[in-house]
Amino acid sequence: MSDESLPFPTRLWFAWVCFFRVLFDGAFAQRAFAARLPASTSTSTSTSTSTSTSTSTSKPDLSPALQLLALFQREGRLVDFLEQDIASFPDADIGAAARVVHDGCRKALRAHATIAPVRSEDEGARVTLDAGFAASEIKLTGDVRGAAPYKGTLRHRGWRATEFRLPTAVDGHDASILAPAELEIG
Repeated sequence: MSDESLPFPTRLWFAWVCFFRVLFDGAFAQRAFAARLPASTSTSTSTSTSTSTSTSTSKPDLSPALQLLALFQREGRLVDFLEQDIASFPDADIGAAARVVHDGCRKALRAHATIAPVRSEDEGARVTLDAGFAASEIKLTGDVRGAAPYKGTLRHRGWRATEFRLPTAVDGHDASILAPAELEIG
C-alpha cells in the first residue's frame, strides 16, 4: 500500500460511503471498527524514528477535516448518530434518525462545498476508457485484466469538489473539539 495520503475530496467521498456501509453492512462495520485500532508497536516505532539520511515527514493538517466534521455535527448531529449504539432500535426509528442526519449534513455540505459528478454519463451506461485515463478519477472493479481500452458499466458517477469553503477559524480555536459539551444551569 502506498504511503501517500488520499486527497481531501476523495477522503470526504470515502467517509460518506463508509458512513452508509457501516450503517447497513454489519460485516463491513466490524472490519472498519477493527481497522481503527493502532498499528503494531514495531510499525509505529519504525515510522517515527528519523535519521539524517531519511526524509522527515510532518503530520498533515487535520484542521479542515475536523472543521468539516464539526459542521456535520452541528447541522446534522452526525457524530452523535455514529456514536449511538443503534442495534436495539427498530428500523423505523433508525430510518427517521438517518433522515434528520442526512438533511443536516446535506445542508452543511451544500453550504461549504460545490460538488459535481466525475463522469457525466448516467449510472448504468456503457463506458469505454481509453489508455491514459485518469486513474485517480475512475476506480476499475470486476474482472480487470490487460490494458486499456476498458469497457464496462458505470456503477457510480463519482464526486469531485469543485469549490470548498470553510469558515475562518478564530484565534485559539481547538479544531479537535467537534462539539462542545453542553451544561444546562438551573
